Amino acid sequence: MSDLHGATDPQERVTPKASAMNSRIQYYNRLTSTDQTLMPPKHVIPPSEEIYVYSPLGRAMQLESSLDGVGTNSSMVTIFAIWNTMMGTSILSIPWAMKQAGFTLGIILIILMGLLLLYCCYRVVKSRNTINFVDTSSWEFIDVCKYYFGSFGQWSSLLFSMISLIGAMVVYWVLMSNFLFNTGKFLYSTISVIYLIVLVTLKAVRSGFHLEFHWFESVNNFVAEFRLSFPQLTGVLTLAFFFHNSVITLLKNNQDQKNNVRDLSIAYLLVAVTYLYVGIMVFAAFPSPELSKECIEPNFLDNLPSNDVMAFIARVFLLFQMTTVYPLLGYLVRVQLLVQLFGKVYPSFLHVFILNLLIICTGVLVARFYPNIGGLIRYSGATCGLAFVFVYPSLVHMISLKRQRQLKWSSIAFHSLIMVLGLANFITQFFM
Repeated sequence: MSDLHGATDPQERVTPKASAMNSRIQYYNRLTSTDQTLMPPKHVIPPSEEIYVYSPLGRAMQLESSLDGVGTNSSMVTIFAIWNTMMGTSILSIPWAMKQAGFTLGIILIILMGLLLLYCCYRVVKSRNTINFVDTSSWEFIDVCKYYFGSFGQWSSLLFSMISLIGAMVVYWVLMSNFLFNTGKFLYSTISVIYLIVLVTLKAVRSGFHLEFHWFESVNNFVAEFRLSFPQLTGVLTLAFFFHNSVITLLKNNQDQKNNVRDLSIAYLLVAVTYLYVGIMVFAAFPSPELSKECIEPNFLDNLPSNDVMAFIARVFLLFQMTTVYPLLGYLVRVQLLVQLFGKVYPSFLHVFILNLLIICTGVLVARFYPNIGGLIRYSGATCGLAFVFVYPSLVHMISLKRQRQLKWSSIAFHSLIMVLGLANFITQFFM
């Protein structure tokens, strides 16, 4: 980005001309019906080299992508941006969730769930292309749901999006409390996923692998390879591979839009390989039969002592990462929720204060009475995934095919199966 008019003074403000242009654009944006947006006339839209983003501080920044009309991110940047965005707190619970499913079944489920959620994410990316005669270039998937399902689709998709965001904030609060406690015990002496990979690799090299294969029964502190509690893993994986409410926004910045599907697939492959590596290494290196594999914690760092130097460093970096990401998640909640309810990102200080207070109180209460991040992740993942991952993308695709008179029984059966799996994934979480 560059400053408006190339200004070097950091205090320079938006010019009256630019402010007036912004007001005109906002006027047309507010003239919106229930199913389509009234686009401003071409004479109202400034040339691409004069398009700016207005910051809350009153400054105008010029988007680099507006200079040539396309995104500026290369495929490599896009792939690693998706990989970095998707890799969240779920990685800490993958070994525990794999233990709940069994080592062999856990590996199989990570691969299958990765493929399934990739396909559903692909359907989200393509959903805007199913709508004709309406400009959907600025639409998100919530807007697509509103188009197909009316107010119910709009508000229900918003609800499930809130569940994923607030669920993440609650998990972050629990982890920040945990990391702060453990860090404080060893204080007398953005974390990247690479550090966690190095950590689990070194621990595995030092302790070696401890595996025995018992297919359906747990023997000698080794868990069975196939366990009926496997839905706990599918619930965690639903959130671990969840990117569906952000994928459209991120892929808009891809320089070559024709590579979107390829780049998305490569990113999902990287995420799946990372989860597999961390899950396999931690599970295999856990010292059984001296300790039962059942002792693997929902946060695998809790299996390491507080005075372990590498674990201490991991907790410090994770604590720093989460304290920086937590306000961003709060902002996303505020933008999505308050705009829908009041039409403004910042209705008043009181509105924002009450919302922030409710979110923080929720995090404090959960950290006090249910600090189980594995349970929190699988519940929130299965809940938000039910709509955003399994149901709405499949329904949108089938409805669009029906309108084009191209819907076949094979497509109905396949996408109905996806929705049934999503519903089963949701229901079984409450019986585990």
